Amino acid sequence: MHRITLLLLIVLLVPDLYIYFTYMVRRLRNTLLRFSYWIPTLLLALLYIYFMFLTGDNAMSHHTLGIGRLAIAIMLFAVPKLLFMLISATGNLLHLFIRPCPRRPFTLLGIVLAIVCFGCIAYGSFIGITRFEVKEVEYTSSRLPSGFDGYRIVQLSDIHIGSWQGHPEAVQELVDLANSQHPDLMVFTGDLINQQSHELDAFRDILSQLQAEDGVYSILGNHDYGTYYHWKSPEEDAENLQYLLQQQERMGWKMLNNTHAIIRHNGDSIALAGVENDGEPPFSQHADLSRALQGTEGMYKILLSHNPTHWRREVLPDSDVNLMLAGHTHAMQGILFGRSLAELKYPEWRGLYQEDGRALYVNIGIGYVGLPFRFGAWPEITVITLRKTD
Repeated sequence: MHRITLLLLIVLLVPDLYIYFTYMVRRLRNTLLRFSYWIPTLLLALLYIYFMFLTGDNAMSHHTLGIGRLAIAIMLFAVPKLLFMLISATGNLLHLFIRPCPRRPFTLLGIVLAIVCFGCIAYGSFIGITRFEVKEVEYTSSRLPSGFDGYRIVQLSDIHIGSWQGHPEAVQELVDLANSQHPDLMVFTGDLINQQSHELDAFRDILSQLQAEDGVYSILGNHDYGTYYHWKSPEEDAENLQYLLQQQERMGWKMLNNTHAIIRHNGDSIALAGVENDGEPPFSQHADLSRALQGTEGMYKILLSHNPTHWRREVLPDSDVNLMLAGHTHAMQGILFGRSLAELKYPEWRGLYQEDGRALYVNIGIGYVGLPFRFGAWPEITVITLRKTD
């Protein structure tokens, strides 16, 4: 928290100090006008201090929407200023060492890019988070049983329902859009909640409407264990997880916690396995892959596992799983020109990856954590059509 606070102060104050002393002092003679320049920054800083230090434990849980909106406000004010500062300072340095080099073009470029940046952040915050996108994916395999040729799977992931409080209409739109794909099977690959399972209460009836011919199956993600909430006791922690499992059962979702189900279609069958979260440290590691696959020998296997790093760590080297479906990355909730900061951490961060006739698909999720923002990484509903090849 102290590191985040320090970074925030730097992002907020350094651009403002630069702009103030480089431009405002020269142009504003009135002391009151000079002081007014600092009012937005002062208000944002005070709100941050209030939420993070004066609202008790679990501020992120009890004030999710307020903190999210504050974060967007800080981005809208600070990031365009930071971009402007970098471009303007570059022009000033070049002018200092290369005298004929004019500063004005850099100032104008900085203003234009700052405005574009502001617009992108505003779009991602107010429109991008509900710009649901259906992605059609075709996965071909010679090992697929013939009866499953053309089989349609809808994958949803990372709903993070706590971030949708007060917006049931968006979740209803998601459900209607997923159902309209008329899937044979629907799967959810973890992170249904942010921190507390009671976040689900107001949305249980809506999510219960998700349906597919062969059912809706689900696994747990790292957030579903409630490890980001400060529980009063281990018993309270355990009750939270148990309540989540009960809620999913009431919604008609079938949980695959280190187990599997046999899916039958057109006279053939495949194994649909699911493991509990297995993430790279510090994320929780509860998966038991061998237990989940026990009794599926010789069958075509599809695995649900929340974290895509599980694919290379265990699934590829230690199993014969044909297709793994994952989520978790969110593509860092931002993709620009086909690239994302998620690439710095995850070798497989979105889309379909294939190796030696086996595959991983990474869904970039529906919801968000903390920051109500998505740009380029639009909320994803994946429709995977299985195809058999000779």
